[in-house]
Amino acid sequence: MPLRNWIMLTVLGAIWGGSFLFAKVAVAEIPPFVLVFLRVSIACTVLLMILWQRGMLNRLEKKYAVPFLVMGLLNNAIPFSLLFLGQTEIGAGLASILNATTPVFTVIVAGLLTKQETLQGNRIAGVVLGVAGVAIMLWSSLSGLASDPLWAQLCCLGAAISYACAATFARRFKTLPPQVTATGQLLGSTTLMLPVALLTAGNWTMADPSLTAWLNVLALGVLATALAYLIYFQILAEAGATNASLVTLLVPASALFFGWLILGENLGVLQLGGFAVLLAGLVVLDGRILKKRRAPAV
Repeated sequence: MPLRNWIMLTVLGAIWGGSFLFAKVAVAEIPPFVLVFLRVSIACTVLLMILWQRGMLNRLEKKYAVPFLVMGLLNNAIPFSLLFLGQTEIGAGLASILNATTPVFTVIVAGLLTKQETLQGNRIAGVVLGVAGVAIMLWSSLSGLASDPLWAQLCCLGAAISYACAATFARRFKTLPPQVTATGQLLGSTTLMLPVALLTAGNWTMADPSLTAWLNVLALGVLATALAYLIYFQILAEAGATNASLVTLLVPASALFFGWLILGENLGVLQLGGFAVLLAGLVVLDGRILKKRRAPAV
């Protein structure tokens, strides 16, 4: 990739890594489902304004209403809800690591369950390493040694599975501009999360959160969702899906750094070891390093 794409990829990795930090701060003062609604509705508003400015609002056709609702459910409503619920108990760094299993589950869903992709040797090996990394990370909780609740970690894994299902479902939107798909799914998730937020808000009011919490909400909606989608789709258009997927390797690293620098978070030996195994699995799953090593000298 040219330097421009590497810069955009690095910025995107930092933004999405930072989203776990924004969520950790905001969810301490805002109910998880309310926070999900605020995130998707703010991002939806921004992207609708961008589509209007570009004269593309007419691409949000009624025939896509149900698919957009499904996509919004799988790619926003379910994973954001599970991640925010998990982050009420676990740190931003660990949540991001568990969420980095998304490519592993995508291979399982697309290759084994829906038969949309061929399972090559490197993908099988990457899945095995990824599952092993997750097992190592969860081992201390399963054995009762860790302070991080198992249910909260499973929530983050559930979010990764939902993202994997969304990636498989998203293939039906190939004829639409990516910005339209992103806006449509956010319209869907905003519609779905509004009644959920109202039913679960309890006695919470918009006057309750501090200014810091609201700034993190805005960062989640504008920076980590609306702007991040635009950057991601630009990389997708210029460098292709394979290169864009490299962001998966950058997100947990940036989330770990921000969590350590700003929140003072630290991970245990087993969690770091599991992350190393998972990272190796993602590299094998990507396959490019292996292909370069096999390439004959010229």
